[in-house]
Amino acid sequence: QVQLVESGGGLVQAGGSLGLSCVVSGRTFSRYTWGWFRQAPGMEREFVAVIGWSDGKTYYSDSVKGRFTISRDNAKSTVYLQMSSLKVEDTAVYYCAGSPGGPGYLPHSDDEFDYWGQGTQVTVSS
Repeated sequence: QVQLVESGGGLVQAGGSLGLSCVVSGRTFSRYTWGWFRQAPGMEREFVAVIGWSDGKTYYSDSVKGRFTISRDNAKSTVYLQMSSLKVEDTAVYYCAGSPGGPGYLPHSDDEFDYWGQGTQVTVSS
């Protein structure tokens, strides 16, 4: 049974920073591609960032590029999302997700991810 547990969400003022963590258990973490998605109220879930499993390559949505950084620690089976210069429109529930895609594969569609966390709320106030 694969479990993804996100933490680190909360309330932050616009312009501030926040870091999210996702601890994974029950699967070979290092052989999976890991990503972050988010869903704002009344909106569809959208891709945020992804990090590859063999070379650490990353890919970001245009809306967060230059402000968010995804990283992974294979020894800790943890994927991170460091968010800075936060905007009110970044307010959403953030989800960690895992994809079995191979080396060099950077999926960014939610139907390409098999495993999902329960989500953590990020609220950015003006």
